[in-house]
Amino acid sequence: MFIPNSFEITDIGVLHDLIRTNSFGILVGTHDNAPYASHIPFVLDPDKGPNGTLTAHVARNNPHAGMFDEQQELLAIFQGPHGYVSPRWYNPGNAVPTWNYAVVHAYGQPRAVTDPKEVRRQQELLVHAYEGAEGWSMNGQPEDYIEGMLRGITAFEMPITRIEGKFKLSQNRSVADRESVIAALDASGSPWDHALADIMRKYAF
Repeated sequence: MFIPNSFEITDIGVLHDLIRTNSFGILVGTHDNAPYASHIPFVLDPDKGPNGTLTAHVARNNPHAGMFDEQQELLAIFQGPHGYVSPRWYNPGNAVPTWNYAVVHAYGQPRAVTDPKEVRRQQELLVHAYEGAEGWSMNGQPEDYIEGMLRGITAFEMPITRIEGKFKLSQNRSVADRESVIAALDASGSPWDHALADIMRKYAF
C-alpha cells in the first residue's frame, strides 16, 4: 500500500483499535494465479505475537481453505470510516476533490485449526464478540446441529507478521482546512460522514 509519510500510522494500539471496531474484513490471497478475496469477520488477539493474531473461518469448500498452510502470505484489509471531501470545504485557494479514509493492512501466513475443541472455542469467541454476555450462544443448542455446522467450516489463525496503517485525513492541509472539513462532515446527514469527522478529530491534528 502506498503510504505518504503524513498519512502513515505506526501506533499498534491505534491499528488494533481500527481492526476491532471494523472487524468485518477482506481476506486476500491467490487462487489459480489470480487474486481471490473473502469477506469475513475476524477476532483479534492483540497479545498473541508481536503484532497480534487474527482468527476467523471460511466455508470448508471456499478455495481460501486450501491456503492455510503456513506457506502463503495472505492479506487482511480492514476499512474504517471514509468519505468524499469537497474543495468547497477548504479556505480559498487551489484544491481538488479528494477522499478521506482510514485503513489497516495486516499480513501473515495463516494456519488451519484442526482440533475440534479449538475450532469450537474460536467460534464461541466470535459469537461472544458480537452477541455479548447475554446474547445467543452455542450452549443449549442441539449438539448434533452445532457439530455439523462446525464440520462445515475451516477455521484458521493468522499471526500478523506485518501491519500497515494509512489514515488519510487531510493532514496535508492547514489546520483551518481540517477544521472546515470536520464541520462540513458534521453537518452531513450521513452516519459515515459523522464517523469520519470523529476519526479526524482524533488523528488529524
